[in-house]
Amino acid sequence: MREFITGNEAVVRAALRAGCDYFAGYPITPASSILSDMIAAFAGREGCTAIQTEDEIAAIGQCIGAAMAGARPMTATSGPGLSLYSENIGLAQMGEVPLVIVVCQRMGPATGGATSTGEGDVVFARHVTSGSFPLPVLACTDATSAYRLTHESFRIAERLRTPVIMLSSKDVALTRQTADLDLVELPPIIPRRAAPGDRAYVPYALDAPHLAPAFAPIGGPQRVRFTGSIHNEHGLLTIDREKIEQKLSHLREKITRDRRGLELVDEDLDAGADTLIVSYGLADGAAREAVVELRRNGARVSHLTLYGLWPVPEDALRRACGESIRRVVVPELNLGLYADELRRVLRDVRIVSIPRFDGGLIPSSWIVRRVLESPCG
Repeated sequence: MREFITGNEAVVRAALRAGCDYFAGYPITPASSILSDMIAAFAGREGCTAIQTEDEIAAIGQCIGAAMAGARPMTATSGPGLSLYSENIGLAQMGEVPLVIVVCQRMGPATGGATSTGEGDVVFARHVTSGSFPLPVLACTDATSAYRLTHESFRIAERLRTPVIMLSSKDVALTRQTADLDLVELPPIIPRRAAPGDRAYVPYALDAPHLAPAFAPIGGPQRVRFTGSIHNEHGLLTIDREKIEQKLSHLREKITRDRRGLELVDEDLDAGADTLIVSYGLADGAAREAVVELRRNGARVSHLTLYGLWPVPEDALRRACGESIRRVVVPELNLGLYADELRRVLRDVRIVSIPRFDGGLIPSSWIVRRVLESPCG
């Protein structure tokens, strides 16, 4: 059934489909309606809790506690709130906490433009914690992808026992769009690997460096230790270099070894193209319109939409470039942040950045003009 919904409404619907049973948040534009809609959805629903906390630090702290007690939590904020979340995101990484964080971006820095769009948190979301250990970061382009990627964020969080950030933006979050969510195929949620029900349980024991440890909720029959400090497999603080290396390598390996599972893209490739347009987030709509116009004018262009930003989908990018691509065009609503990352990955092609960071949208005409007027070599 086709509906006229906002991206935030799609996020709430997906969270409910994914089995979310705990939500904590603090009001902040443009994420506030996720909080109010989750409170309304959980009203009178047994076993579900949604709460407006006193601030963002309390919100993510409550979600971490709920996750470690066995809940499937989500929180939502914007860039200033993500800044306040940062320390606790590191705690969630160290404690291997499955948690979904929706970030509805707006113009920054600081409180920036509360009612102006922007997507300047794409690098901040990846490097939000001290130590810069990898974190899965997804980015939606519209209400339909917000629905699909919120659900996918829960799958990733449960499979890898990690916090996951799903990036939206003001115009996706609050603009009503036509969508048929019934047509979106959602795979089943992967449950956490349950720990054996006895006191011999070792909370951070690893079967392999890239596999998440078995989970036992705090308050159950197993002894569970939880700390933000470096620890061994028992959850005890350690200065043993070998144990430290094992733990920190695991935090990296469980994300980087799952690159293919996190490589979420949409390909529209022309085997003879010399130009590849790479888009994500809100600029993707303009990129799709530009591709149609360019092809109408005889240009040979390919298009790659990135739904998974981190880890960088390097295989998909190199596959899309193939042998013929000489130029990659990147429209984005920030200073040109992801274009810099593409320069690292795609060293043999020219990266053309089309940034906008004044709160306005990138029109498709900007992309068409840049492709047609600038030389390819």
